[in-house]
This record gives sequence, structure tokens and C-alpha cells, in this order.
Amino acid sequence: MALADFLKQLDDVAAQAVQVFGSATDAEAVEAGRVEFLGAKQGRLKAAQKGMGVIDKADRPAAGKRFNEVKEQIDAAFQAASERLAAAPPVAKQTAPQFDPTVPGTPLRIGRLHPITQTIEELKDIMGRLGFSVADGPEIEDEWHNFEALNIPREHPARDPLDNFYLAAAGQATGGKTALLRSQTSTVQIRVMENTPPPIRIICLGRVYRPDTADATHYPMFHQMEGLLIDTHVTMADLKSVLRLFATSYLGRDVHIRFRPSFFPFTEPSVEVDFHWDGQWIEFGGAGMVDPNVLQAVGYDPEKVIGFAFGLGIERLCMRRHGITDIREFYKNDVRFLHQF
Repeated sequence: MALADFLKQLDDVAAQAVQVFGSATDAEAVEAGRVEFLGAKQGRLKAAQKGMGVIDKADRPAAGKRFNEVKEQIDAAFQAASERLAAAPPVAKQTAPQFDPTVPGTPLRIGRLHPITQTIEELKDIMGRLGFSVADGPEIEDEWHNFEALNIPREHPARDPLDNFYLAAAGQATGGKTALLRSQTSTVQIRVMENTPPPIRIICLGRVYRPDTADATHYPMFHQMEGLLIDTHVTMADLKSVLRLFATSYLGRDVHIRFRPSFFPFTEPSVEVDFHWDGQWIEFGGAGMVDPNVLQAVGYDPEKVIGFAFGLGIERLCMRRHGITDIREFYKNDVRFLHQF
């Protein structure tokens, strides 16, 4: 390297260092400049010093002299910047504003009800205005309340272990009988009728369990609203009237209802209930007149009392109301989804 090139490199480093230290406004900037120009391993002055090894021997004394002058110049700029910042008055810290209790506050919504819970509460209110009271029962049931009292004999395919969650140990909940997670809220109807003389007008809203594969319309746990009305003069017209009033209250006055013939062991005749809403027919559950065998199982006289029962899927109602297409969204606990309700 020629001596002139080496000296120019030193002058450039010195000029840049003086500018950096002169414009530094805080200790962090001064320290960054020190590392950049005076660093013992990767500093720019250290890198320039290595160039002395390729300078002619005759020019090395002049090169060394100029290197020492530049180093002293940069050291002086570093010291001057450090002293300048040390002598500067400290920046006054901003004091926190005083709390003013007279200023109106902004409410913070910490949490909210799950859309299924919101739906359940609204259904209770609607059916309450139609004269139905709320009943509840256990989710761990015995075969009598889940099947036999509902006119589902032992050989019926609905009792298949592949279609139910049977429990390995019955426990105290079922008095030592075979136990399972209830597959329908109709079990609550049996428990109420066993302990209550007619007339009866109740609904039960709760979880039920079936070993279905989870997809857009099925889930192994879901919610049902079960309704029961027992009295001396009850007809299918009463059932349709109640369900129509319910449908228009929950989904709007443009909803229509229809019954399609079906079969359920605990009702006779039995129907599937469809609501016509938003241009299409949607199946929401089953219904029918309570089978005389069910009335006899709980000690009622089928010659004196009669009634109807219905079971509607709460998730289906909620999905239709809010335009939700996948039942699994209810159970992902995605805050972005839940905050919409």
C-alpha cells in the first residue's frame, strides 16, 4: 500500500469518528462509537493499523506517527463526548398524570357468555313465556331412565355399545346399576314424571353424549332442549302450536314449521320437526305424542292423561341464527370467534 493511500484512510476514519462523537446525544451513542472506532478486535482504527504491514519500510515511521496522531484525535473526541454528556443536566422525567375520579371511565369487558350459553338462556326465556318451567337431571344415567322407561327394549339397536358412552364403573350415581352418559335429555322427563303428578309442563336444556365422529354437523357432545307437556286434553295441534310460537320467537315471524312422519320408541305418533327459514327447510329435532308405555312406566294412567314431547338441537338453532357452518367452532375456544357474540 502506498503511504498516501494509508494516510487518506486514517484521515477518513478520524473525520467520521469526530462527527459521530460530536453528534452523540446519549451514552448509548457514545459507547457505540467507541466500539466502532476504538474497539480492540474489530474497531476501524485497529483494522487500519493492519495496513502498516504492507507499507514500504522507508515510509513506516511516517505512517506510524500519523496513526498515533489519529488515535489520540479519536480518543480526545471520545473523552470530550463523554464529559459533555456527563455535565449535561439530567432530562426531567415526566410525572404520571394524577388520577381524577371525576373523569368518566371506559368500561372494560373482561369476558362474555359462550354463544351456546347465550342461546340456552334465550330459550329458557322464550319457553318460560309459554308456561314451561325448567327441570334438570344427572348427565350420568342408568339404563332404566335412558332406555327402558323410554320404551327402548334391551334388544333395540339404540342401546348398542358402539352408539353410547357406557362407563366401566357405575358408581354411586346410578345405585350400582349399569351406567352411561345420557344420550338424550328425555331422561329428565322420566325423572320428573316419576316424582310429579300431572299436569306437567317442563323443558330440560343440557348436554348429551353420543360417540359420533366430529365433523361440520356432528360432535360427540352437544346440547338438547327437551320439552314435555302432560295433561288431560292434549293433541298434535297443541304440539305444533307450541313449536310454531317457539320458532317465530327465536328465528323470526317469517319461519314456518312442518311435521314429517317418523318413528321414536317413546312417542306415538312420531314426527320430525322442520323449520322453513331463509329459503330452505332445516331439520331441528323430533317430537310426538308420548307413548302410552312411557306413561305406564312412570305410574301414569294412559286412559286419563296424554301429552306430547319434543327434542331440539341447541347447536343447530344457534348455528342457524348466526350463520355458523361448522359445529366444531363452538368448542375450539378461539377468542376471535367467541368475541363475535
